[in-house]
Amino acid sequence: MKDEEWRGMTKDDRPATAGRRPADEAAGRTFTLFGVTFDVRLSLLILFSTVVPMLDYYGHSPTGIKAWDRFLFYFIGAVLFLWLVYREPPAAFGLQWGDWRRGLLYTLVACAVMAPVLWFAARTPAMQAFYREKAAGGLLRVSLLNGVELFGWEFIWRGLVLFAYARAFGPGPAILLQAVPFAFMHLGKPEVETLSTLFGGAAFGLIAWRTRSFLYPWLIHWFVVTFTLLVAVGTI
Repeated sequence: MKDEEWRGMTKDDRPATAGRRPADEAAGRTFTLFGVTFDVRLSLLILFSTVVPMLDYYGHSPTGIKAWDRFLFYFIGAVLFLWLVYREPPAAFGLQWGDWRRGLLYTLVACAVMAPVLWFAARTPAMQAFYREKAAGGLLRVSLLNGVELFGWEFIWRGLVLFAYARAFGPGPAILLQAVPFAFMHLGKPEVETLSTLFGGAAFGLIAWRTRSFLYPWLIHWFVVTFTLLVAVGTI
């Protein structure tokens, strides 16, 4: 990226490669294969964030409970990846309160805006059939496990991937890029929900970036899933 392209950006918004010289890039962080230069950490991140959802999809279950499996894969695994590959604390990738005033405001506004939309969407036959089957394990248990599962989901996409991609590509592309695998992970759910996740994932990414925390998208996501479940099964 040329100097004039990022001069007006804040330090936190600039891609990690902005302003670097070739000597800096060659300091053990890149490798060349068939004449193409790859960033080591970014390449490992792309592989990690692709393989982990595959392990999840194909039913690998270390704990025997899907929600805890996903917490293990997407949160514990991501934290270990950070320590081993980036060698930085998780707080640098959104595991912090960040701008909590802005975060709470975004959370309250998002939940208030989404509630009426979800109330109508969750009453469609496809949504009712899907969520009534999920509720068979008990509403309270399912809701709590959803929170555990979503904590991992949000950290890998709105934490690790978002903030790492922002360093490499800038915040705008990072917000959109992290929403793509998140949307694909909803395949198999009702069509209206799956289609909405591309936009929802981007919105979550924007909130995480603006607050420097994945916790507020997690709270919003947990509300969305819980409220949808309660409406679909007829509790509210």
